[in-house]
Amino acid sequence: MKEEFTTNARRWYDRDPILSSAMKTLEESDDETQIKIALNLIKIITEHNISDSQYESVEDIISATEDVLDSTKKGRWYDIDATLRTAISLLQNCPEDTRRVIAKEMAKNVIEIIKKDEEDSDEENQEPEV
Repeated sequence: MKEEFTTNARRWYDRDPILSSAMKTLEESDDETQIKIALNLIKIITEHNISDSQYESVEDIISATEDVLDSTKKGRWYDIDATLRTAISLLQNCPEDTRRVIAKEMAKNVIEIIKKDEEDSDEENQEPEV
């Protein structure tokens, strides 16, 4: 059965199929991968927000996010880690147009990091030649 995306989505990120897929993959990733993605996501969002002149500095972005972080629930899968929580909150508070662009970059980034981690793991598991 094909998954449908509607405006009545349960979670804010399910309204965009690319973002929803990237978030699902991120949720199912190991902790180390989640942190790598979160740090990259913070960097991407910061660059977009500053280049769009929405904020003048990283401090402005973090300050705007802290207010939201203080008032939100802490029972979601991404609330366990502060870095991940900050990255997702930054993403959630982006304008929808910016979020769409970032979602594509995020999806690409998630795939790249997972592939790299798999390649690194394969290299570690190979026996050295004698």
